[in-house]
Amino acid sequence: MMEQVNAEGRLTIGGADAAALAAEYGTPLYLMDEDMIRENCRAFVGALADAYPGDGRVAYASKAFCCTHMVRILREEAMLADVASGGELFTALNGGLSPEGIIFHGNNKTEQELRYAIENGIRRIVANGAEELERISRIAEELERKASVSLRLSPSITIDAHSAVQTSKLDSKFGVPIETGAAFEAVKLALSLPGIVLEGVHCHLGSPVFALEPYARAADVMLAFMTKVRGELSHTLNELNLGGGFAVSYLPDQEVRSIPEYVEVISEAVQAAAKKYEYPLPALVIEPGRRIVAEAGLTVYKVGSVKEIPGVRTYVSVDGGLTDNPRYMLYGSKYEITLPEQASKEKTQTVTLAGRCCENELLGKDLLLQPVKPGDYLAVLCTGAYNYAMASHYNRVPKPPVVMIRGGKPFVAVRRETWEDVCRMDV
Repeated sequence: MMEQVNAEGRLTIGGADAAALAAEYGTPLYLMDEDMIRENCRAFVGALADAYPGDGRVAYASKAFCCTHMVRILREEAMLADVASGGELFTALNGGLSPEGIIFHGNNKTEQELRYAIENGIRRIVANGAEELERISRIAEELERKASVSLRLSPSITIDAHSAVQTSKLDSKFGVPIETGAAFEAVKLALSLPGIVLEGVHCHLGSPVFALEPYARAADVMLAFMTKVRGELSHTLNELNLGGGFAVSYLPDQEVRSIPEYVEVISEAVQAAAKKYEYPLPALVIEPGRRIVAEAGLTVYKVGSVKEIPGVRTYVSVDGGLTDNPRYMLYGSKYEITLPEQASKEKTQTVTLAGRCCENELLGKDLLLQPVKPGDYLAVLCTGAYNYAMASHYNRVPKPPVVMIRGGKPFVAVRRETWEDVCRMDV
């Protein structure tokens, strides 16, 4: 996320002063720039419309950041929603998104979730394998419905990312492998089952993907498979969903491709593969999540203590941590930090950012920061994706609120939890 600093040298987001918002709403505090989110949605929708001559749709990956107001944004920006649980599906419907605008993912959907999806007639259920296909068929028959299905495949493509977020390699819980022949057998099964209409195939490389070439390879592998199905089973798969995973700049020195570049490469690769294999141009779906919201968000904390161990390190402890951003502990994810009231000043101090939980938990090591003292506000940039979404109640810490800024004006999109909220489900 590029720092936005006003004439007074203070950090802003969406034109609003980050420290002033922290003083008003308290800390920890998630701040989200709604105007930037909408700009990113429009950039994807516009780029796909310009680059792809066939039917193209953009589905936001809700797992990155999901709340009712985010769903309203998707609806108003002509986006589909990719959901991965019954809770995300309920949120999408509760936010007013049409069932036709929802794609349901997940490697182990429950009976309750599948029944809810089929009852509501959502656009597409992405099945993860043979067992799920049989489960979908049985439920659809019981409900006297037809379930529109895509099959998630593994094209065995490895990306340059943490192993935990590589989702298209052979050794993964996600998708049916193409190279072993299992994918072809799964298609045969789907075509034999009642209650199922097999519309297309899906793959997702993982995240974040900085390079363009893996998307081109995925398009070729998937179209080759679709051609095999058409030739040997006389069934034309009408939709190709190539997932998302588009990278963002978490640090100033990280260079990422523009939204149009990602979209153009995918579009050209799909067209080239369709021509190569003489396959009818399929409907194309892409599923950005992180790229829509990550850089549109930041988190503000208050510094509680500064512990200097001479010759070792300086710990700066804040009033959040693992419970509102577990990504450093999970993946070693790196972030840029700043003091929002001194954002224009030089960063001369190297610190380790520590959280408040009863663990040796950190938000980052060896980070540059302006001279800091207890009571200062501290901002972590580019936290719009997978922060609120992955927040927990460890140590029974309430979750922070989400304050959106639209046209320079803040409003609460998700309220701050209280201690009473944390105990609400106890019996």
